[in-house]
Amino acid sequence: MRIKLDRTLCDGFSRCAELAPGAFSLDDWGYASLKGDGTVAPADESKVRRALLDCPVHAIQEHPGRPGAAG
Repeated sequence: MRIKLDRTLCDGFSRCAELAPGAFSLDDWGYASLKGDGTVAPADESKVRRALLDCPVHAIQEHPGRPGAAG
């Protein structure tokens, strides 16, 4: 699974960092950032999916394609 984060949509609710701290961090103003390149380890997929579904502004999206594939 790969995800992408649209930081222009993020309103700083911080649910993603609470639910999936291995995939998301918060900047100094409380807005989300991805840790790494958006590739999610299989062990973290359920946490990241919950964060994706709980984002009130839909700033997190699953990236189409295989992890490591171009595009």
